[in-house]
Amino acid sequence: MISLIENSSLKPYNTFGINAFAREFALFKTKEELEGLLSVYQGATPVKMTARQPATGPLLILGGGSNILFTKNFDGLVLKNEIKGIEQVHEDEHYVYVRAGAGENWNGFVQYCLQRNWAGVENLSLIPGNVGAAPMQNIGAYGVEIKEVFYELEAWDLVEQKVFTFSLNDCGFGYRDSVFKKKYKDRFVILDVTFRLNKIPKFHTGYGAIRQELDKMGVRELSIQTISQAVINIRSSKLPDPLQIGNAGSFFKNPSVTRDRFEALQMAFPGIPGYPSGDTTAGDRTSLSGGGGVKLAAGWLIEQCGWKGYRRGDAGCHALQALVLVNYGQASGKEIYDLSEEILQSVKKKFGVTLEREVNIIPPLGG
Repeated sequence: MISLIENSSLKPYNTFGINAFAREFALFKTKEELEGLLSVYQGATPVKMTARQPATGPLLILGGGSNILFTKNFDGLVLKNEIKGIEQVHEDEHYVYVRAGAGENWNGFVQYCLQRNWAGVENLSLIPGNVGAAPMQNIGAYGVEIKEVFYELEAWDLVEQKVFTFSLNDCGFGYRDSVFKKKYKDRFVILDVTFRLNKIPKFHTGYGAIRQELDKMGVRELSIQTISQAVINIRSSKLPDPLQIGNAGSFFKNPSVTRDRFEALQMAFPGIPGYPSGDTTAGDRTSLSGGGGVKLAAGWLIEQCGWKGYRRGDAGCHALQALVLVNYGQASGKEIYDLSEEILQSVKKKFGVTLEREVNIIPPLGG
């Protein structure tokens, strides 16, 4: 019998370590348990979703809690997705199709694939969070995005109250974006994701830091395992461990500007880095001579405004990576949000560039 826990602390369930409370909380491990919980919580509707019937409060589906900032207690129902399981569902001459439950730890899934020599996710090693969040966010790192290995997913529609299957085209993947973040925001609960992984690896080492780390490691023969280890080494050296210092990784997205705007910024700030906005590797500046927009490095912009290493109370900007906001222990979500707003405004004032938060703010603040 699954029961709802009243006035439950969410601190163990968000990597910022914010001690916000949910009015009601429960875990679910199957689609059937999810249905049962939703039926108990009569009329529960997702945050920002128009109810089709009277609701008793907002509903939040929580995954790994690695991309979320609670700014106050949640006056509604929080359901944590704990659907597990990894299985090979099909294979052909070139690919292996692997289904993973949305509640599986992402890096655990990556390591599972590496142990079986299934290629395609090695560059995404050590990204925090769960499998279900990967397509929502179209996670990406070091030249690879989820859309390159995604096949399909199953999701529970909170409105129609049934399961829908989404193909690659259905998901509308963009830079850290998908239909689940805008068009269908808070409407679907992802149950499982199927990936199409390569039997013969295609190595992505164009990102400069990976090449440097592989050289440092003395790697003479490339493999998906050595690339994964290089990525783990890089991420570990740059990004704080949430178990040591509360954080949600990159707090802001890298903004894009027009080529004319970038050239004007170059005149004023000669050292400003820029990459082709359509290039997910963001590691080679040689192709900037082509057309299209230019992606800026948000961390560089923030650092130039003097925020790197800044601390106010227990809220701060990490000393090694300005893109990461941190909770040194007892900071509130509101304090971290207010710091992010000051950073955003200072970057806008200095560079005329508006940053966009990558972390989800619950409940939303500032419009």
